[in-house]
Amino acid sequence: MEMKTIAALVHDNAVKRGWWEDTRSVEELLCLVHSDILEALWAFWNHDDDNFKEALADIVIRVFDMAEGLGINIEDAVKSKHSVNIDRPYRHGGKVC
Repeated sequence: MEMKTIAALVHDNAVKRGWWEDTRSVEELLCLVHSDILEALWAFWNHDDDNFKEALADIVIRVFDMAEGLGINIEDAVKSKHSVNIDRPYRHGGKVC
């Protein structure tokens, strides 16, 4: 299944479950993604592999829902950004892990 199709299914489910009844701001949507990132971090720190995997899935689901709700084709965006990343130098920008 393509990302665009998954994003549409995820967003349709979010709409059916009431997550889009009110106007959603980008700030609010990003805060929801951030809260799932914090849940993943908590699960990681607590060596809770099942909840860590679930939180990672929630992050992707939130991003897909947000993209679809904002009219962004996430599949095209990911492919475009990936093509940029392919040409970047090793650890571009002098970043360290």
